[in-house]
Amino acid sequence: MTRHHRARTGALLCVLGLVTPGLGACGEGEPPRPVPPSRAASAADVGGSAALVRAAKREGRLNTIALPRQWANYGGLIDGFEKKYGIKVVVSEPNDHSEQEIDAVKRYRGGQRAPDVIDVGDSFAQSAARQNLLAPYRVAPFDQIPPDQKDAAARWYNNYGGYVSIGCDASRVRTCPESFADLLRPEYKGLVAMYGQPTDAGSAFAAVYAAALANGGSFDDIRPGIDFFARLKRVGNYNRTAPTPTTIAQGETPISIEWDYLNLAHLDQLRGTGVKWKVSIPFDGSFSQYYAQGINKNAPHPAAARLWEEYLFTPESQNLRLVDYARPVLLAAMAKNGTLDKTLAARLPTVEGTPQFPTEAQLNKAVRTVQENWAKAVGR
Repeated sequence: MTRHHRARTGALLCVLGLVTPGLGACGEGEPPRPVPPSRAASAADVGGSAALVRAAKREGRLNTIALPRQWANYGGLIDGFEKKYGIKVVVSEPNDHSEQEIDAVKRYRGGQRAPDVIDVGDSFAQSAARQNLLAPYRVAPFDQIPPDQKDAAARWYNNYGGYVSIGCDASRVRTCPESFADLLRPEYKGLVAMYGQPTDAGSAFAAVYAAALANGGSFDDIRPGIDFFARLKRVGNYNRTAPTPTTIAQGETPISIEWDYLNLAHLDQLRGTGVKWKVSIPFDGSFSQYYAQGINKNAPHPAAARLWEEYLFTPESQNLRLVDYARPVLLAAMAKNGTLDKTLAARLPTVEGTPQFPTEAQLNKAVRTVQENWAKAVGR
């Protein structure tokens, strides 16, 4: 009787992941019993990569949101995932922004329409983690992701990013701007567009941060960036139309403040349209930021969600980011281990110095400042 009780106690401790002296190894050397994908904190928890693939294939579907095909080569990534695993990727609201993604996770909580995964600016990822919306999950190369590019608890991790840049159609603009200071010049009246609003879009939030750095601000003080856009509006240069290849080709947004990988992708998207697109990283406000991945804690397809994250961090997928000029978060690690596509990496614009990133506290302060002041200073 005592022996039977001891065995049951040891099995329970193994399930809980505890090791107690005197009880011996779990299952006398056998691996611990796999857990359901919804509780898995790594592929090993479900029995390994092959078991995760089988579980994801049984689900057969992945719900995503706000993933335009032209954004950081999501088109190629989605096609590759579907072909490799036979799992349908459904993209809802492809043109939504980070805040709308978080809202959708909360709105559809527990339902089959809920996003399985999110792709948001890292300040929004931190917000989602604080709201207990994300499931901890360590992708295989988690340890290779730089410490300042991930959550220590693995609730989110950056996957790709770039620098704030200025794109310009040289066929419509005589002298293209190369700095934030240039954007205030009178010849750019009504021409300067930005992707989204900083209160809900990571790209626009980064543009305000970059403008702050160009105008005496710092990671601790984003207010000068808000003041810059208020001034841009006062002089009549701010154009509220969201820049896209179509609006650029039609002459609606001849100057665009966007991530460098989006502006650089326009070079390929606009070929043959007569647009002469030029891209520069403003020398007075160089700002880099990355986009984070996260798994919905209540994902309706938990195995597919985890497999998608594993897929996005493979060398294959990280190199696919480079196709559309996005900088993979594992770039340095891949360059070291020989898996980086050097030809694609060589196309990235050269940026002086090593990128610096605001701390979580600085980001939180900046987000609050923008939320409280943007609408009254610049409008919606």
